[in-house]
Amino acid sequence: TNAYSFDGALVMSLLFVCTCAYLRRVPRLRQWCFSEKSGLWGVLYKGAVIGVRLHIVVAIACTVMAFYVLFVR
Repeated sequence: TNAYSFDGALVMSLLFVCTCAYLRRVPRLRQWCFSEKSGLWGVLYKGAVIGVRLHIVVAIACTVMAFYVLFVR
């Protein structure tokens, strides 16, 4: 997908949130990457928090986006 289209931006943001939430579960990365709440590491922290707190909404959005990309587009 094209990262400069609206569809591509949605896919990239969903992938970012899912990746941050997954990496937060790794103990060594949690201490190293997700301890800061500002700056570049803060963006990773905020993506992980969104992925953890809204995991049902993110999972539904990933499923809907997968069907859209595979079958509609």
